[in-house]
Amino acid sequence: MPPPSSVLPEVISLGCRLNIAESETIRTLLGCRDAVVVNSCAVTNEAVAGTRRAIRRARRDRPDAELIVTGCAAQIDPQGFAAMPEVDRVIGNADKLLPEAWAGQEPVRVSDWDAVRSNAPHLAPAFAAHVRAFVEVQNGCDHRCTFCAIPFGRGPARSAPAGAVVARVAEVVAAGHREVVLTGVDLTSYGHDLPGQPSLGQLVERILTHVPTLERLRLSSLDSIEIDDRLMALLTGEPRVLPHVHLSLQAGNDLILKRMKRRHLRADAVAMVARLKAARPEIAIGADLIAGFPTEDDAMFADTLALLDDCDIVHAHIFPFSPRAGTPAARMPQVNPGVARERAATLRARAAERRTEWLRRHVGTRQRVLVERPGDRGHAEAFAEVGLDRTMQAGTIADVAIIAVEQNRLVGVAA
Repeated sequence: MPPPSSVLPEVISLGCRLNIAESETIRTLLGCRDAVVVNSCAVTNEAVAGTRRAIRRARRDRPDAELIVTGCAAQIDPQGFAAMPEVDRVIGNADKLLPEAWAGQEPVRVSDWDAVRSNAPHLAPAFAAHVRAFVEVQNGCDHRCTFCAIPFGRGPARSAPAGAVVARVAEVVAAGHREVVLTGVDLTSYGHDLPGQPSLGQLVERILTHVPTLERLRLSSLDSIEIDDRLMALLTGEPRVLPHVHLSLQAGNDLILKRMKRRHLRADAVAMVARLKAARPEIAIGADLIAGFPTEDDAMFADTLALLDDCDIVHAHIFPFSPRAGTPAARMPQVNPGVARERAATLRARAAERRTEWLRRHVGTRQRVLVERPGDRGHAEAFAEVGLDRTMQAGTIADVAIIAVEQNRLVGVAA
């Protein structure tokens, strides 16, 4: 007889889609242990603070469970999390997909990234908590943007062999998932470390060829400077690749981009979006943007604000700059934190206006919606959230007539 649900393991996944993918493997490795795992994020100081809040809340909710912290924040500051009275164990990112790490008892298990050159296999047969499956194809990053602490938490860039990725996609599709999201820390660097240096576009082609039953393929964040002609053709001409491109842009001013150590200029980003939209007008553009990066003045910020319009951004992830210890940007002349927060608020307000305008253009259209739990909502192909007029089975794809926009989402009537 299985244990009561009150003692089943719980995995709290914070941050990126890569964490979501890894959390499902962690859930499998835990079996039926009375445990709570906080899979942490360290992308900003606020993300680290959010991890600590999640730990304290988890201890209040499950006072008798074993509480384990893993993820990027745990990898970067293992002793800091081990010192929290709520925490029983800390497991680093380099170890968290290894069965032996979860079978052990050591209070802190955090390996050095220097010895890691490959990805551990994912063991989860399916994604219990999600209707779409997140498949990790790449991990780590070699670029060292001046603001980013994630290389300290994820290590060097390394790619999963294409055959293993195809097998994993086939497995989750056979388990009933109709949409797959390819994830990675630096997704467009896929294959640089593999024999023959296959590209992300070649990987996508191989997936589509060898898993013909896959209905919807979505890509997580892309570096615009690495979208080559093969990937461009797939993004714009392959119907199974969904019309939703999220770009890691970060800023709209060239001097700030150089100080961030980004590899593109403003004109590169604008030209890339223009190419995408010219070939497939329905593509929805998302972007990560940072407000208040060190040395940013009002004119530089205005360039980033204008980028929302110039790149037709409708899915914006906006952050006030957060100085991460050990990064070059933390040593640069800082913008007043209050100014950074104000600029972020201005960006969010304009982004919300643009998103509402975009959603209104969907009224009167029909959309294919992947129904999500609890069955009364889902997302369309371009990742617009849709509220449904009736409850449907999660995981199905519904043909939906869009009749209105309410509270930053579409409202639809399912056929």
